[in-house]
Amino acid sequence: MNKGRWKLTGKRYDFIKEVVCDLFIRYKVKCIPVSGFEIASKMGVSLVAYSGLSEKKRGVVLGLSKDGFVYINKNRTYIYYNDMRISYERQNWTVLHEIGHIVLNHMGNNAQEEYEADFFAKYAIAPPVLVHRIKPESFWDIYEHFDISFTAAIYAYNYYQIWRRRYESIHVLAPYEKRMLAYQIKCS
Repeated sequence: MNKGRWKLTGKRYDFIKEVVCDLFIRYKVKCIPVSGFEIASKMGVSLVAYSGLSEKKRGVVLGLSKDGFVYINKNRTYIYYNDMRISYERQNWTVLHEIGHIVLNHMGNNAQEEYEADFFAKYAIAPPVLVHRIKPESFWDIYEHFDISFTAAIYAYNYYQIWRRRYESIHVLAPYEKRMLAYQIKCS
């Protein structure tokens, strides 16, 4: 995750959260844990695991990114992702990150776009309004319900605590949070 070199405006954060919500509804994401693989498949994006490539091609893609990247060839979109000696949780986060690049229409490879895609994946993998449904007492509860890495669960728990304090002070959900709840995404 990008360590905060870039800051987005509140409007941009809200826009990305809206995009996540709309994506969940459009592609019928009905339960957690959220699967980037399932969403990519529903979007018609081809997933290419590094392990399935020839040794020569694997060397090339590892040179491009140790985690993954988006490749568009004519009218076909591919997400290449590293599945070698990397946990499923990390692979799923990488696929969600790359989906973020696609749906946010990123055209370059700059630090701000990376930060936005990181935030997209962070929000998509454990939206605070859905975390709230499980009433987590620690990051461990998020880890178990959302099938994410320990590190991601810690980030999600800290982010949830900020969200929860705001929610408990004003008791108002954002429109996209209301839509996400109304859509009835089930927590495992």
